[in-house]
Parts: sequence; C-alpha cells; structure tokens
Amino acid sequence: MSDAGRVPVINSKQDLRRHFRQLRRVQSSIFPAIHTAVEAFLDTEYRQQSSDQIIGIYWPLADEVDLRALRQQGPVALPVADGQGGLVYRHWGCSSATSQILQPDGCGIPAPAEGRALHPDQLACLLVPGLAIDHRGVRLGYGGGYYDRLRQQPPWRAVPSLVVLPSACITPTPLPQAPWDIAFDGWISEKGPGRPTRTAAS
Repeated sequence: MSDAGRVPVINSKQDLRRHFRQLRRVQSSIFPAIHTAVEAFLDTEYRQQSSDQIIGIYWPLADEVDLRALRQQGPVALPVADGQGGLVYRHWGCSSATSQILQPDGCGIPAPAEGRALHPDQLACLLVPGLAIDHRGVRLGYGGGYYDRLRQQPPWRAVPSLVVLPSACITPTPLPQAPWDIAFDGWISEKGPGRPTRTAAS
C-alpha cells in the first residue's frame, strides 16, 4: 500500500485537517475520475432499481469533488445547515425543470431557499465530502459536527452514507474518534467504492 494516506505524527485534529487538506488539493486532477466512479456506483446500486430515488449530495467547497452534475441524471437533495449544528436536506430540482432559488445557509453555503425538509426514508443514500477517512469508516471533517449530529438520529443512521474523496486520503492509520463521531458506511474514490474493514464504535 502507498504511504500517501499514512498519517504522520500529528498531535491535533487541526494539524490533521491541514495535512489532509493539502493532500487532497494536490489530487485535484483525479476529481473527474472520482465523479465517474460515483456515477458508476449510483447506476449499479440505485439508478437501475429506480430513477426516482433521491440522492443526497453537497455543494462543493474549495478542493472538494463537484457532484452537482448528478442532478441532471436523477433527483438530488442538498444539505441546509442552520449555523448552530442542525442540518436538514431539501430537494434540489433539475435545472431543466425548475430554477430553484439557492441562498447561503447558516454556514454560508448555497442551499435550497425553499421546500420542506426531507425525511430520511426519502433519501436512498448520502454522499458527503471529507478531508480523510480511515479503514474503520471514521471521517475527518471540518469540525462543525453537522453530519454526526444528523446521523446520531437512528432514522438518519439507517441511510447509507459514503464519503467522496481521493484514495490518497483513505488512511490505514486510525483517525481520532470522539464519542460523538459516527463511522460512515464507506467511501468512493477514483478506485471505486470501499467499505470499512471493521465496525467502529458509534
């Protein structure tokens, strides 16, 4: 295995975030391949069964894989943060059918301005950005805890949730896991989908 994803001796999550942010940035040339892998995964796991299943995606920030084109292939939803730790998903309509208004949410990220919050049983899966993930499924995010709070609710925990990132950011070295950090169900990189090798405590 390549040493790319191995974590150096780092004493804080802040330093880990800085390390993996830089590592992800230099992998940006393979982002189209990651997008292709995501499309193939959705076609195999969901779209063949029903084209009406809603996929939770995200609005890409700097150095995140851009999945917005998926809305042309089927229904998608975007997360809407309240700026205080709460997160809901709202349907984001296909541009050919509607010009749904987006506005900055509580974290300043574009999100649907209107519409009801979706129930977890309305979403087939969640695709989530991340700086890194380890082989237990523990994700390194940005420190806001929004996805962890959402997935602490059993109905949301039941929705398959995968982290989208380069394989260089999939580390065999365990990442720090706080009691509230809930392991993800897997990841998708340019190499395709992957699953945790063992279940992490949630």
